[in-house]
Amino acid sequence: MIIDKKVLSRRTLLRGLGAAIALPWLDAMTPALSAAAKRPVRLGFIYVPNGIIDTSNQWTPSIEGSAFVFSPILKPLEPLRSHVLVLTGLAQVNGRALGDGPGDHARAGATWLTGAHPKKTEGAGIQAGISADQAAAAELGKATAVASLEIGLEKGGLVGACDSGYSCAYSNTLSWRTANSPVPVETNPRVVFERLFGSGDRESASARNARLREQQSILDFVRGDLARLGGGLGPADRSKLGEYMDAVRDAERRIQQSEAVRTRPDPGVGRPRNGAPEDYGEHAKLMFDLAVLGFQTDVTRVVSMMMGREGSNRPYRNLGISDGHHSITHHQNNADKIARVAKINTYHVQLLATFLDRLKSTPDGEGSLLDNAMVLYGSSISDGNAHAHHNLPLVLAGSGGGSIRPGRHVRYAKETPMNNLLVSMLDRAGVTVDKLGDSTGRLNRLSDTNG
Repeated sequence: MIIDKKVLSRRTLLRGLGAAIALPWLDAMTPALSAAAKRPVRLGFIYVPNGIIDTSNQWTPSIEGSAFVFSPILKPLEPLRSHVLVLTGLAQVNGRALGDGPGDHARAGATWLTGAHPKKTEGAGIQAGISADQAAAAELGKATAVASLEIGLEKGGLVGACDSGYSCAYSNTLSWRTANSPVPVETNPRVVFERLFGSGDRESASARNARLREQQSILDFVRGDLARLGGGLGPADRSKLGEYMDAVRDAERRIQQSEAVRTRPDPGVGRPRNGAPEDYGEHAKLMFDLAVLGFQTDVTRVVSMMMGREGSNRPYRNLGISDGHHSITHHQNNADKIARVAKINTYHVQLLATFLDRLKSTPDGEGSLLDNAMVLYGSSISDGNAHAHHNLPLVLAGSGGGSIRPGRHVRYAKETPMNNLLVSMLDRAGVTVDKLGDSTGRLNRLSDTNG
């Protein structure tokens, strides 16, 4: 680490054996750049499976424009009104059968970020299209240590058959590096943490393993660098650095706690549990917090997250719901099932709100991470009972570095390709693509009411 006249390089790292901790944006880094240097735009893509219930407008606001009223499912986002755009009318038409018969859940997962109709196969010759997050990673990853993070809350492989003759690859990931190369989702927070903060040096593998066995903090290995850095910073930067280190340690502690639980055999099967908090909500919050750290340090600018694999039949017993999620989305207008689906949908939005609030409260240059981000949330199915792929439930949060004007509900013409939105998001992040999937152009009305 080099500090010259108290001016820090943006790429300063705190180094130790088996550790390389990037720093958040500090005032001491500003003189190294122009005073008006823009912060990079980060992209987040958060997917929920099985659609979102909209019976009696439980999702869709009844009013367009800035005077819209938050619907019951969107209510947790109300404190963030000035940071969110509710978008309705967009479609992923390639999620429809188009002659291929059943398999809407597989097609939903495969199309959300690609807009490409997936080839119906259980293994050989899988094919979809490059996804928006990977198109962004290919360009934005040139400036970061980690091109993109693909994370999730439910394990699922990329081989075998999962849905009516479709490969599990279509249901279990959103991300496609190429039309034939799906990217697996990581559900273990320890693996994500080590990608963000482990040095990756081959020589330090044994030291890293010893640290994990002994539950030492990664911060212990950079203590010397941290002390030297802190002595050269002003009060505001020392405060920022202290809060950041507290967040790193908190994430690490929560990972260690979940690992301590999972090393005990599951009484049901007599073998160790897999690596994640047992509580779904805690798992989600931990993964979201790791995403915040990745954005805050500019280790990565692209994150995708699956709140569940498409077609997930997870029960939500913490909500008093023992039925599988997918099962009750086929509600056949049963009021009790509809109410339970809405409860799950609202819970997911609550978790989203927690994530967005963390981004909003994290400084980034002269604004916040949320100011300098675009986070797309939603599903590639609207009505889970009918497997509809039009009028998709979508929320776009953040200001994209000033290129988005949130705080509105915008309704688009029926069958407008969702990929027009994805192309527009890429544009605003500095990634230019002529076409993505079935895009037909750019999406208007993101920055103002006219265009």
